[in-house]
Amino acid sequence: MGEIDPAFIQATDQRPKLNPTNPVADEIPIIDLSVLSSPDETRKVVSEIGHACKSWGFFQVINHGVPLELARKIEEVAKTFFELPAEEKKKVKRDMVNALGYHDGENTKNVRDWKEVFDFLVEDETLVPASPEPDDKELRKLTNQWPQYPPEFREVCQEYARAVEKLAYKLLGLIALGLDQPENRFNDYFRDQQTSMIRFNHYPPCPFPHLALGVGRHKDAGALTVLAQDDVGGLEVKRKSDGEWIPVTPTPNAYIINVGDIVQVWSNDKYESVEHRVVVNSEKERFSVPFFFFPAHHVMVKPLEELLSDENPAKYREYNWGKFYATRNRSDFKKQEVENIQIHHFRLPE
Repeated sequence: MGEIDPAFIQATDQRPKLNPTNPVADEIPIIDLSVLSSPDETRKVVSEIGHACKSWGFFQVINHGVPLELARKIEEVAKTFFELPAEEKKKVKRDMVNALGYHDGENTKNVRDWKEVFDFLVEDETLVPASPEPDDKELRKLTNQWPQYPPEFREVCQEYARAVEKLAYKLLGLIALGLDQPENRFNDYFRDQQTSMIRFNHYPPCPFPHLALGVGRHKDAGALTVLAQDDVGGLEVKRKSDGEWIPVTPTPNAYIINVGDIVQVWSNDKYESVEHRVVVNSEKERFSVPFFFFPAHHVMVKPLEELLSDENPAKYREYNWGKFYATRNRSDFKKQEVENIQIHHFRLPE
């Protein structure tokens, strides 16, 4: 079996339990979006989503409107790309300047993840701050790197991005309604120069699944994540009630949704971004495709004024999303310096 590179080995307290003695029956809620045509049913769905956001930070959606054929296509082009020879994939390898494209050395909390990825922007050209420095007003343009093979890669990716973006807006509207806000309350933050991106994840079989993780524990920094996963499974969510790691059972044709740090700040902690991770196995490769819904670089993130009162004062000071993004974007190349930059740095004293 050989030896594992120490860079992949998780700290003892972070290693997965591969065969838990008491399997959990608790499940992430599954919510049907097909009933949104009637006001009463919409209220019911809004209530279900609000409860899931409070209790779990996660839920699954079915009958979501993304064409099944398109979901199959995106899975196929992702698999075809990852099957290419390493030298072909490295033609679109990301670097310090361009954080988009192929990467096989990602770290989470300074431990290497057992995976390879390909990232692309929803908007093919997107402006972001040139540096994380607060006084630097310069912007730079991020541009997607598209591989030559498979030839339909770019077209399928762009078609898929638009379909999932539409779903993300729908979910954002339902979350806004759950906070007693207008359905379009958050839309303007994403309309002009959103920084949203899609990632292809490939987790090869791992000979040491008890030592390594596909992705280490983390929270998502954006507003929402809309995740497609295959039938292999591996995603685990940290249950808020007791801190146990709960596996998310694959549901055919469903998307897994989680609220990110931005929604936690907007809601002033009513909805919480929750830690999650990916376990690997020694037999089957796994694929997943997350859509990260990120606002424009100029957006200032802060608790919604409409939710604040003397009894519920703001728990966060505002921060600029673009500067936050610029810092995180370089995290694989300056890992130690930026790994600890999280939203808790913007939390106000009680």
